[in-house]
Amino acid sequence: MSTVLETEEHKALRAAVAALGKRYGRDYITALAREGGHPRELWAEAGKLGYLGVNLPARYGGGGAGIAELSIVLEELGAAGSPLLMMVVSPAICGTVIARYGTEAQKRAWLPGLSDGTLTMSFGITEPDAGSNSHRITTTARRDGGGWVLTGRKVFISGVDVSDATLVVGRTEDARSGSLKPCLFIVPRETPGFTRTPIDMELQAAEKQFELVLDDVRLPADALVGDEDAGLLQLFAGLNPERIMTAAFGIGMGRYALGRAVEYAGTRQVWKAPIGAHQAIAHPLAVAHIELELARLMMQKAAALYDSGDDAGAGEAANMAKYAAGEACVKAVDQAVHTLGGNGLTREYGLASLITASRVARIAPVSREMILNYVSHRTLGLPKSY
Repeated sequence: MSTVLETEEHKALRAAVAALGKRYGRDYITALAREGGHPRELWAEAGKLGYLGVNLPARYGGGGAGIAELSIVLEELGAAGSPLLMMVVSPAICGTVIARYGTEAQKRAWLPGLSDGTLTMSFGITEPDAGSNSHRITTTARRDGGGWVLTGRKVFISGVDVSDATLVVGRTEDARSGSLKPCLFIVPRETPGFTRTPIDMELQAAEKQFELVLDDVRLPADALVGDEDAGLLQLFAGLNPERIMTAAFGIGMGRYALGRAVEYAGTRQVWKAPIGAHQAIAHPLAVAHIELELARLMMQKAAALYDSGDDAGAGEAANMAKYAAGEACVKAVDQAVHTLGGNGLTREYGLASLITASRVARIAPVSREMILNYVSHRTLGLPKSY
């Protein structure tokens, strides 16, 4: 599924990452999910090869490239059946925010490890009562002597058990206006008062989801990332890459499911010809392929805009890419399962678990309805209802 829009370096990166992913494959990930394990081996090897930090600055051990390259890595791992969900969080969100807004000391402390995979960071924004409304975040940070004290709760935070720290979105009070503004804090995993509880998910995944409680968590002054007054600017520097990488996650999963369905349809024979010769089977698979390709084009556009420094343009494209990829992924997985019939629900073929997993790209990190709100308001100029 290469494209003329990509450079030779991009095509080479795709091929190399695809080869790595195939050495692990879907069975590796599903076994870990069942056993409660983590893809440590794949994560470590991807980091050692430079794939995890391909978007981070070269002077701190990264590849010096961009989100375009990082999205290729995640897409190809997903297409091989072995996606690394924490790539969305650790290098794409946290690494990007620290690289753009962190102090020199924060960059030296975190970026080399995030680049080679020896350090991992989670991202804590979602709250029980805030949902998609980041303006309703109630986790607060107040100054206390030379440091900070954080209090609040977070939910659906990925990989906290394997992360060395969590980049937490809190709100500080503006002394001039009295209003609360979002700020970002690095909270190491074992900080006193910072506790995590696993959320019992129906979704089987190697990366677990957690509820976090911050009970008067005391942090030093240098836990604050960036400017206290920058607010949403710094936050959205990480959210656009998050949407682009979620698109890559969905496209990779859709490609994997479609590949299994095409293989099956090309060999499964009930009457005279393989079932893939019948248009009722072939055409829906062709539509799934087209929709995945279209979603990838928007993802490439979003990544190109972001990497060029056009944050405003990237915001629109990243939301559209995430929406398109989520829809294409769900449809591709559904059609793949349907193509295999009863076999599509067996553990042997490994597609049934994707029925639940494919919903992730529709729901997270922002719902499809909120993306439609964004496009109708920001792009079409229609009035807001919220």
